[in-house]
Amino acid sequence: MCISFLKMSRIDKLKEMLDFSPRDNFLRHALALELVKAGDDAGARRLFEAVLNECPEYVGSYYHLGKLLERNNEIPLAIKWYEKGMAAAKEADERHAYNELQTAYEDLVF
Repeated sequence: MCISFLKMSRIDKLKEMLDFSPRDNFLRHALALELVKAGDDAGARRLFEAVLNECPEYVGSYYHLGKLLERNNEIPLAIKWYEKGMAAAKEADERHAYNELQTAYEDLVF
């Protein structure tokens, strides 16, 4: 493995991998999480939305997008994404994801 690759940041590594697989949802989701950590909510949001608009069954991104929107005071939009996520999780029989989304949703609605 190249020494320069080892010194790269996670964000740089993920971007480099995405150059070879630009539609890889795992990589896009991982990059979005790293961007959140780095304080780049706008970049993270674009990635989460791209993943979910192209692959609505990628259940893990709904929660993180909703939380990002909550932090940015976009509550109605967060609620909308939580609702979409609950429907997708139910369809995929992802009970844990459904419960997390439902809890986040109820925290905002009730």
